[in-house]
Amino acid sequence: MLEFAVAGIGSRFLALALDTLIQAAVGMAVIFVSIFIGAGLAAFSPRAGIWYLALLGLFYFALYFGYFAIFEAMWNGQTPGKKIIRLRVIHESGRPITAAEAVGRNLMRIVDQLPGFYAVGIVSVLLSGQNKRLGDYVAGSIVVQERTIEEMRPAWQAAAPAGEAGTTYGGAGLSAEEFALVETFMNRREALEWDVRERMAREIVRRIKPKLTMAGEGQMGAEKLLEHVAAECRAKARFS
Repeated sequence: MLEFAVAGIGSRFLALALDTLIQAAVGMAVIFVSIFIGAGLAAFSPRAGIWYLALLGLFYFALYFGYFAIFEAMWNGQTPGKKIIRLRVIHESGRPITAAEAVGRNLMRIVDQLPGFYAVGIVSVLLSGQNKRLGDYVAGSIVVQERTIEEMRPAWQAAAPAGEAGTTYGGAGLSAEEFALVETFMNRREALEWDVRERMAREIVRRIKPKLTMAGEGQMGAEKLLEHVAAECRAKARFS
């Protein structure tokens, strides 16, 4: 797979500290506003005040746990803190995490933070070869140092063949995530059974097909096409 650099415990906690500051700022702003709203509701109806406090409790639960899950699901594995520190959560296979995986790994923060200051999470990270907390084990995720396409170094033994002169396949138009998907497959293909390997190649081509010019599609198989597409992606990274 791609040579991602796994994030260390220091950078992860720095990102967490930044996210916590953002959460605290939002929480303080809501408290300031809720004082006036709550006082007004309590004066109007004691029962309304109780319901308001219950809703406020749900809001803070969502702010604390939903903050991470929502951002990681919508920002492709990043929160504001992770974005600043240049960290990203990905699946251990190299693909982006899904919304369900983002929710699962962040609900486990309830356990990871026990008995305080993320003690369980710290022990888990220290005992893991990939610096995983319990939430990462549940979601099958890892936190990596984000790199630009230019910094990626595929583990191929040989470079992908270049296409014929003047032939393009549209690989330069792929996003970083799509490029990572192609390269992950290329690096793992030798370990796959032939039928699985062929099926995965066809599936990846189907996924990225809308962005490809598909020149020469009828003359080569899906895997061969992915080799040319990957070569174009790397050429774009070198010269852009």
